[in-house]
Amino acid sequence: MKIFCFVFLFALMISCENSKSHDYTFYYWRTHLSLDAPEKAALDKASSTYIYTRFFDIEKVNGKFQPVAVITKDRTFKTDKEVVPVIFIRNDLFYDITLDEINFLAQNVATLIKKKQTEFGFKVSTQIQIDCDWTAGTNKEYFTFLQKLKEFSKKEISCTLRLHQVKNSKLSGIPPVEKVFLMCYSTSSPLENSTKNSILDFPTLKAYLKNIDLYPLEIEIALPIYSWGIVTNHLGKHKLINALSVEDLKNVNFKKISDTEVEVIKDGFYFGNYLNKGFNLKVEEISEDRLNQVKKYLNKKLPGYSIVYYHLDSRFLNHHSY
Repeated sequence: MKIFCFVFLFALMISCENSKSHDYTFYYWRTHLSLDAPEKAALDKASSTYIYTRFFDIEKVNGKFQPVAVITKDRTFKTDKEVVPVIFIRNDLFYDITLDEINFLAQNVATLIKKKQTEFGFKVSTQIQIDCDWTAGTNKEYFTFLQKLKEFSKKEISCTLRLHQVKNSKLSGIPPVEKVFLMCYSTSSPLENSTKNSILDFPTLKAYLKNIDLYPLEIEIALPIYSWGIVTNHLGKHKLINALSVEDLKNVNFKKISDTEVEVIKDGFYFGNYLNKGFNLKVEEISEDRLNQVKKYLNKKLPGYSIVYYHLDSRFLNHHSY
């Protein structure tokens, strides 16, 4: 009887560990803010009180820092969630940057965020998130920018964390922020000739995150729900077509190679692109099983975390239960 009880309790513990619930929400990554009915419903159901919304990118144009792809909004974008601004900054901006330029950049980023929050009537967020693929060669300058942004904005600053920045944390450095958002996707380049799923290959992810439990900051998790198609031409060159699914491969002008791959057998326009006969088209998408596999692994590594799904788009929502 004692053995039975022990086995039962052990099984119960494992079951609970693998079925932990996590607060979740979404990234919103389109330039024009709008919500159709499925997107609005999915956002309303999300258990987190936040939505992480890309406000603009920063690039260097003619030697000057410039905001690009700044968001616009229509009347359909209505939510009770706290809209957290996310700013994408190219890593190369932090090469050969002076302290005065860092101060200028941080102050102007804070000012434009505040302007957009006021213009669109968003709930004033207590957070700002910065997305940058920093490296060992730019970490000092980037980390100084994060500190200056906190000073100017008087906000809590978080930043994204890429897989290589975890694996090589001694070289990449630890950012001076309250928390990081670990991007559990882009495990390889979609433009390489590989049989792996470039969005999320689980063995590759595990190799990068072997020591994630030792990372010294609070970690939230970003998981992919997006998909795309990879077109390969006669010369072996690749091109991406966003938001394709396996269902899109069911076309009389495509010859099936595998469940996720076809060959074009008739020239024509497909998904807004002209594809020639003989081109190869492979779809990469993320199954619910693969996401659960990642969560199960992270549950063993991290004491607790919330999830931000990338990204809120009705083309991706039906494939997952959240």
